Amino acid sequence: MEHQQDILTEIVGNTSIKRSKLLPWWIKIFMWIFLVISFFVPVLLVLAILGFEIQLAIYGLDTNRVFTFTGLLLVLVFATKGVVSFGFIKEKDWAVQLAMIDAIAGIIICVYTSYIQPLLSEDVSFSLLKLELVLLIPYLVKLNRIKEQWASAKFIG
Repeated sequence: MEHQQDILTEIVGNTSIKRSKLLPWWIKIFMWIFLVISFFVPVLLVLAILGFEIQLAIYGLDTNRVFTFTGLLLVLVFATKGVVSFGFIKEKDWAVQLAMIDAIAGIIICVYTSYIQPLLSEDVSFSLLKLELVLLIPYLVKLNRIKEQWASAKFIG
């Protein structure tokens, strides 16, 4: 009986996969980009407190004033992307779930800025297709495909 458990342990141990292997190269590239950008979030907040105007933009939202609703939303988006990137690098259990929330929030913001906001405002131009949407949708699909494997995989490292 003990011999069977040893064999089972060897089989299960050999099928373990490193979580980072589940991520395609293009997600890894963006992961590192957003990790670097997120390191600047505290610096941007300090500069904003000191009165500097900081240009922030993503998903069709942009501002040069951090302490507005749009500015704080953008800071939150960049900080979340940094936390997600950290979670992917350290292969945290929660990384894929938070990344999916981040992707869904990004899609909602893109849809709003591309299709809803132009209908509500006359001075905002209509955008047929945003590059962010082209990237966010496959990102969300990939995350959905790997979430169970990520949850069952062990941290090997």
